Amino acid sequence: MTFDPIDRTGAERPVETADHRALRLAAVEAAVEPAVAYSHFYDDDEHVAEHEHGRAQLLHPSVGVVTVTTRAGRWMVPPGHALWIPAGVRHAVDTIGRVDMHSVYVLPDAISGLPAHLHVTGLTPLMRSLIAEAVRLRPEAATPRAGYILGALLHEILHLPQRPLGLPFPSQRRLAQLCREFLVQPTAHLKIDHWADAAGMSRRSFTRLFRSETGLSLTAWRQQACLMAALPRLAAGETVTAVALDLGYDSVPAFTTMFCRVMGAPPKTYLRAQATA
Repeated sequence: MTFDPIDRTGAERPVETADHRALRLAAVEAAVEPAVAYSHFYDDDEHVAEHEHGRAQLLHPSVGVVTVTTRAGRWMVPPGHALWIPAGVRHAVDTIGRVDMHSVYVLPDAISGLPAHLHVTGLTPLMRSLIAEAVRLRPEAATPRAGYILGALLHEILHLPQRPLGLPFPSQRRLAQLCREFLVQPTAHLKIDHWADAAGMSRRSFTRLFRSETGLSLTAWRQQACLMAALPRLAAGETVTAVALDLGYDSVPAFTTMFCRVMGAPPKTYLRAQATA
């Protein structure tokens, strides 16, 4: 079921205004159905201030890339992926490129087994089709077909593969500041000893605290930060060589090995698959 204030005449749809966003979010809160779906557009470099929903949100940019920031960290969502945001989690959204956003809002108890943690997922071919159909439904389309589409969509959420495109931030203030500074200019040459010295800790104490605060080793965290910096640039058409060297990798094969280990395919293969999905 979709609330859509934009006329569907085949012309290019305008960017969602603040007024349209307020109407959409009000409709989300007023809905009684287990799931409701919306399609909306954002300009490049647009910022949506921190907010929360009474429903969980499955956020899927079919075009463009978004980053979502919470007090616990930052998540990047490229095309072909989605972000599951549990109900009540405060978050802000920033766009990279013009974004065609599809959002499915789900009651927390719509079905049993819904995820309780915020994370990026891949999209199965079935889920892509279900979301595409769900955002075309109109409010008056409370038909058996609409019920089947949304019901299948709810159950497919349970089968979405999790992707390592999140960067949890430590709660310890100095560690969090080091992480934020790193994101301004990520590099493959991050040194544990340098960060331990900056935090005023021994290497052993630092590595133990960083893992306990983030759930990741500093090496794994650094790899994911570099990957999140690389993906939007690669999707925008920059060469693998330029991105790899700019991030400080000693060679393109070293970058490709990291990318393949985390994403399951080399950069060109991965991007080609996302473009044809």
